[in-house]
Amino acid sequence: MSTDETARTYTLTAEADAPVDAVWAAWTEDAPYEAWSYSKPGSVSMDPTPNGRYTATVVTPDGQEFPITGRYIEVVENELLVMGMDTPGGGEEVMRLDLVDLGENRTRLTISQTCSTKEEHDMAKEGSQMLLDSCLAYLAKA
Repeated sequence: MSTDETARTYTLTAEADAPVDAVWAAWTEDAPYEAWSYSKPGSVSMDPTPNGRYTATVVTPDGQEFPITGRYIEVVENELLVMGMDTPGGGEEVMRLDLVDLGENRTRLTISQTCSTKEEHDMAKEGSQMLLDSCLAYLAKA
């Protein structure tokens, strides 16, 4: 990995007070994902199978909406999601979500991504941290 690529890679890790199957459902099922992901009601569609598609319309705190579309690249139930997000230029940004069952209804979540540019890195890292925080809050209430 080059120094430039290292500067465009991030990893975020957190632990949820929830069993791994609940965390998996939060990231792969339409209704749970919609409940915590800042998505517009009725806009989420997920097919968590290799080459399955996902779509959602995200609503920002100031009310702006933007669509997110992509595909699942690798799926290992309750362990791993590798997702490609479509970019406006016709490319794809790849994000990896690793889940580790820690026992006693605790799960470690790790999100990692290497982005094309420093600007994409900063935006993606901030967005991923917001999603991670929101997911943890959702799981704590479940």
